[in-house]
Amino acid sequence: MDVRTYGCAVNRADSEAIAGLLESEGLSCEDIVVVNTCTVKTPTENKILRHLRKLDDEGARVIVAGCIPAARPGIADEFPSFSFIGTDPSDVIEAAKSLLGGERLVRIKKGGLGLFDDCKRENANIGIIQIASGCLGSCRYCQTRLARGSLRSYPKKDIVSQAKRFIKEGAGEIWLTAQDTGAYGADMGRGLSDLILSVAQLDGDFRIRVGMMNPNHAVRMIDEIIFAFEHPKVYKFAHIPVQSGDDGVLNDMGRQYSVCDFKNIAGEFRKIGAAISTDFIVGYPSEDVDAFKRSLSLLDDVKPDVVNITRYWARPGTDSVSLRGHAGSETKRRSRLMAAAFRKIGLSQNQRWVGSRSRAYAASSNPDGTVTARNESYRPIVVPKAATGWMDVEVTDCTYYDLRGRVV
Repeated sequence: MDVRTYGCAVNRADSEAIAGLLESEGLSCEDIVVVNTCTVKTPTENKILRHLRKLDDEGARVIVAGCIPAARPGIADEFPSFSFIGTDPSDVIEAAKSLLGGERLVRIKKGGLGLFDDCKRENANIGIIQIASGCLGSCRYCQTRLARGSLRSYPKKDIVSQAKRFIKEGAGEIWLTAQDTGAYGADMGRGLSDLILSVAQLDGDFRIRVGMMNPNHAVRMIDEIIFAFEHPKVYKFAHIPVQSGDDGVLNDMGRQYSVCDFKNIAGEFRKIGAAISTDFIVGYPSEDVDAFKRSLSLLDDVKPDVVNITRYWARPGTDSVSLRGHAGSETKRRSRLMAAAFRKIGLSQNQRWVGSRSRAYAASSNPDGTVTARNESYRPIVVPKAATGWMDVEVTDCTYYDLRGRVV
């Protein structure tokens, strides 16, 4: 079965469930293509649509899954020969059977039923576990929440059981992922820190990578989160998206926290030596020149180790789609300015690692024959001609993006 995935770790987890479900039903037909879609950005959606049109021209048998059909069900009318499901992987079985029988199935639902035992992992060294579906956010620009729906946390015992199985099968990294991991448990009276520690207590030589958590959740439980992250089996790496350095813009976005909240969270993680990853959206309709400068100032103040910079795109069905936006040339200009500013910061941050030695885990090989190992702060260290798994690495050089090293 050919499963093609766009988007985040949540989508990767869904694709692994889709592949496992089809294989368990004996439906691994090479001539059916499953396209698991992402709806975060307009350029990504356009890329997916071009791919779907190409498959349509080729007469391929296709199942379209994921966030695009869940957020925009009308897309099913644009491809009348394709089957469509939403973000519930379990529907893929009937969709495949329908195509094999010469018919199509359109069953577009939001959210998922929970974890799936029959996952076919793309990488044996990484176990991706989706700990919840949906979120509690009210971001005015986000189409993903339209696709994924409200928060539904999965039972801790099921998550721990799946982690235990992946570790037994040889996974050295366990990814706890969700649309917002910080919201985990808010609907069932149990929080993220408890889940992290429960997984960390499992036997085995592995590390936990905790996925993105929004500041409004992290700030309310920062002491417990820091305590969990101090466990030696947890990567000291926190993905906390700030999106803007201006409180007015954050309020307009519906982000439910302040710049000060973000800085306090980052400061607490820095105390335990954690690397900070964050996201910025540039060119939001209410972001004037001064607000953008405040974002640049925040970037320089916090000096994150990883920054994901996204130009604002008006997404259909969202609250912000009616707002008058900036010219594309202006959002592009701001994106380039912020990227240039981060390149200097990223290089400076990474230069601190040169000369250091650490134990690191390499999950997969790169196309050029190198491997990328991750140290305790989840910093990527590119190492030439080495096997995957645990290794001792010395950092010898760096770029703004990664570290370069050798096995010692």
